Amino acid sequence: MAASLASLSSLAKAGAPRSLFNRHGSHRLPPPQIIPLASSIKKHITTSFYRRGSSLKNIYALETSDGAINVEVDDDEEEEACELVNGTEVSVDGVEGYLLTAVKNNNGTGLLLLSDVFGFQDSATRDFAYRVACNGYNVLVPDLFRGDPWSKNRPKSEYEEWRRGHDPNRIRQDTTTFTKWMVEEFAAAGISKKLGVMGFCFGGGRVVDVLATDESGYFSTGVSFYSTRIDSAVAGDVKVPVLFIAGDRDPLCEVKGLYEIEEKIGEGSKVVVYEGRGHGFVHRPETPEDDRDAEEAFALMRNWLHHHLI
Repeated sequence: MAASLASLSSLAKAGAPRSLFNRHGSHRLPPPQIIPLASSIKKHITTSFYRRGSSLKNIYALETSDGAINVEVDDDEEEEACELVNGTEVSVDGVEGYLLTAVKNNNGTGLLLLSDVFGFQDSATRDFAYRVACNGYNVLVPDLFRGDPWSKNRPKSEYEEWRRGHDPNRIRQDTTTFTKWMVEEFAAAGISKKLGVMGFCFGGGRVVDVLATDESGYFSTGVSFYSTRIDSAVAGDVKVPVLFIAGDRDPLCEVKGLYEIEEKIGEGSKVVVYEGRGHGFVHRPETPEDDRDAEEAFALMRNWLHHHLI
């Protein structure tokens, strides 16, 4: 991030597009452009997060001394509109990814976001990454499936065969490669902050894998949304706190298993379970009730990241 992190504020004032990650030009696809979002685009992205008439109020999630979560909505303060986000495709050792970078309020901190089975180009994943970037982060979403994500149009009977075609060791190596790339770019920009990792569903399960093998201590925390097929055998190797978010009606993410993994990781981690919510409710809300709890979960995540990374 040599060309961007140290000069984002001046770049935003200048209003001129510049290239990110100049140190490894061979890794990049077309250079990024910093573009003020048109009102129609902003409306589309906002709608994807605040559906069915939800307001853009600031939501604060506060944890009490007994571990309960209280949520407060500030009626007088609206969440600042995000007008400038730098988005670009990147290629690291032949594996593609998508990077979203805050321009006006960049905090110099990076997040690796691991997608669900629908891949890094899925609109729900990119919309969520956009919103996280609006909160000041540099969000990198790698292509975990190397151009072959699962599709809703495929027969469910083919799912297990498709999944077996994606070697867990290869996916782990790809995430390691992207992690080291981010670390190198931060170092080149003179930034020493550590990173965070988060994921949904398939990617949520991989959060534990990534943290368990983080021997260099790159990551300071993780956030796992309704994670699937977590390898509980490696949970004890995780050395940083993890926030687990799930619904109690999710057939793909057993709440009991999350509490067991929380106990293996140890002090500092937390499991938050939403009553009545199913799989994917945070980044793919389908009902007004999903929307409400998705907003609360986003606030929890935002506060968690701020506490552990900023």
